[in-house]
Amino acid sequence: MPLPTELLELLADTQEVLIETRSGEDVTRTVIWVGVSGDMVYVRSVRGESGRWYQRAVANDDVTLIVGEFRLELRAIPANDPASIEAASEGFRRKYPKGGSLDAMLHSEVMGTTLRLESRS
Repeated sequence: MPLPTELLELLADTQEVLIETRSGEDVTRTVIWVGVSGDMVYVRSVRGESGRWYQRAVANDDVTLIVGEFRLELRAIPANDPASIEAASEGFRRKYPKGGSLDAMLHSEVMGTTLRLESRS
């Protein structure tokens, strides 16, 4: 289920967010980038499958994004089909400046770690 427009706009305007992932009782927060394309929200692990937050999100799809004062309880859904990968990449290209950091997010080795974030309800 897509997020409300005001939250999509907030995510589109916020450079970095925190994602909380869980493994049993252990909760970890990691700074990540978020791409918005249409009414979809995407994240991707710059470290590929070795990214700890990514591994946890795949194992337990209940994640929380912390954006300023907001805590967004979301579900992380694998989105490694070509259309989703391209939508996520376009969201990153539109939001972040050209350079090495963006290039790392668009590298073919990390494309398969694209996740779509949706409301849990």
